[in-house]
Amino acid sequence: QALRHKMQDNKTLFSMINNVLHTDAFYFATSYDLTHTLQRLANTSPEFQDLNLLERADPRFVWNGHLLRDFITQPELHQFVFPVIHGFITIEASSVNGKVFEWTIISRRSCFRAGARYYVRGIDSEGYAANFVETEQIVQYGGLKASFVQTRGSIPVFWSQRPNLKYKPKPQISKMANHLDGFQRHFDSQAVLYGRQVVLNLINQKGSEKPLEVIFDKMVTSLGNGMIKYIAFDFHKECSRMRWHRLQILLDMVTEMQDEFGYFLVDPDGNVLLSQEGIFRSNCMDCLDRTNVIQSLLARRSLQSQLQRMGVLHSCQKIEEQRDFEKTYKNAWADNADACAKQYAGTGALKTDFTRTGKRTVLGVVMDGWNSTIRYYKNNFSDGFKQDSIDLFLGNYSVDETDWVNPLHDIKDWKFFTLPVIMVVAFSMCIICLVMAGDTWTETLAYVLFWGTASVLTGGLILFNGPDFVDAPRLVQKEKLD
Repeated sequence: QALRHKMQDNKTLFSMINNVLHTDAFYFATSYDLTHTLQRLANTSPEFQDLNLLERADPRFVWNGHLLRDFITQPELHQFVFPVIHGFITIEASSVNGKVFEWTIISRRSCFRAGARYYVRGIDSEGYAANFVETEQIVQYGGLKASFVQTRGSIPVFWSQRPNLKYKPKPQISKMANHLDGFQRHFDSQAVLYGRQVVLNLINQKGSEKPLEVIFDKMVTSLGNGMIKYIAFDFHKECSRMRWHRLQILLDMVTEMQDEFGYFLVDPDGNVLLSQEGIFRSNCMDCLDRTNVIQSLLARRSLQSQLQRMGVLHSCQKIEEQRDFEKTYKNAWADNADACAKQYAGTGALKTDFTRTGKRTVLGVVMDGWNSTIRYYKNNFSDGFKQDSIDLFLGNYSVDETDWVNPLHDIKDWKFFTLPVIMVVAFSMCIICLVMAGDTWTETLAYVLFWGTASVLTGGLILFNGPDFVDAPRLVQKEKLD
């Protein structure tokens, strides 16, 4: 009996590893360091350049680090292994004014505080933010290389939003944690890595999201760090009723700062001509849909300046006027949005019709509804397994062969099995009574009211006990999820 249980547990653990390995968007290179931006690579020492790709990799973005743990301790094997990043990469050869240039997007997803949408929010005690992604846009022409870097990451305080069968669970801000300490850890590391920070907080400034906007603003004020500029922009309010042109309000607000930050530029001989002096850190609740829209607009403005500097675009020309490249640009950023969304939320991104076409469409709204429905199902009924898979893959959970208490054996109580059956039976009887009417309408009405009331009450009980019905992680300690 014990052996059979152990074999079944091993089968489950193997399926978790396979679940991660069959995820799209893992990348590696044998001759280029994908874990670092062009600017970081240009600011390294000759000794760093002599290191192999594994030794010099940025640990934030090495997703196979745990799998390589035995290789890491043996330097003679380092030349045979390569760091793997997770995120999105696209490389496009494009032509404008008869001049061919190479254009690239690289999104690097952090493996620290990684996981599924509702099970990983906010920051941890080390200051690592959930769903942190560094996105670098690179353009190469005539030996010149330019890059523009942005980041996204969950609101950097201690908060959670555990699934409970409701469409949008209410965010819970920790009352016990030292928010300022975690907040400072996060931005101290960001300042070292990227310099000045302009934080673009795109969440709603009313309803359930408002407390997060308030505490974010409060933390920035309390920290008093001149390196951080905080801008709150209620995306949904400003762009309601298809008023997407109002995004220009935000772009106008940050134009001067973006010009000050600039971008990185290096000549064919490797001489640094320009450096990016600061970064835009964007977030919404998930750091997906609203965030990607804003990032694509900021990146386009930077790219236009780069192409003009390189002589690809004339000073009076705009990217929007180059129809073929504009289409390539929009589709690439929409593909980036879809990749980041699938990895965190389980479906493609919302609002990609705007990113792809520059306007909101009825079909886009319908597709957003469909994706939201799929997200609801996955977030409630399959993300626990996904979270366990990621934690096992990254080494956040280690299997203890001597541990007789197996967390995979999660015994459900009677509510888990009984209430759904009662609700389905009651709802079915209600439909049957409507289809097969009784001798009198009063008799039919009585039956419909009885079974309808039974199904509604049972459904209410299921919602009340929502956390008992969702697919929760089993391998991670509860305090880590909180």
